[in-house]
Amino acid sequence: MYLLEKAPVKVTVSGMGKSRRKRKDKWGNRMALIGVTFVVFSLAAIVTIKGVTLKEKEQEYHLRLEGLEGQVDKEKDRAEKLEEYRVYVQTKQYVEEVAKQKLGLVNPDEILLKPSQRQ
Repeated sequence: MYLLEKAPVKVTVSGMGKSRRKRKDKWGNRMALIGVTFVVFSLAAIVTIKGVTLKEKEQEYHLRLEGLEGQVDKEKDRAEKLEEYRVYVQTKQYVEEVAKQKLGLVNPDEILLKPSQRQ
């Protein structure tokens, strides 16, 4: 069996030394708790504000994407029309049409009637 020795007991003249230390420790713990709480709330506020900002940017980008998709569709339609026109330009019909309109030419089997000029 072990013998336990008694620890020396420190006796103070006034009993207020321990209570001051306890109050000081409690006050320090409270200040630390308040500080940690403040930091946590600050971080929560910052994260919330940044989240709202990101949502707004996401909406702007979504609208921009829709606009760009509309432009892509228009350009695809335009490309199809240009391709059809390119094929049409290579046909004999187009050549005859341009020759009649711009050059005033006619086919050999056509008769050109001009109105007479009255004076």
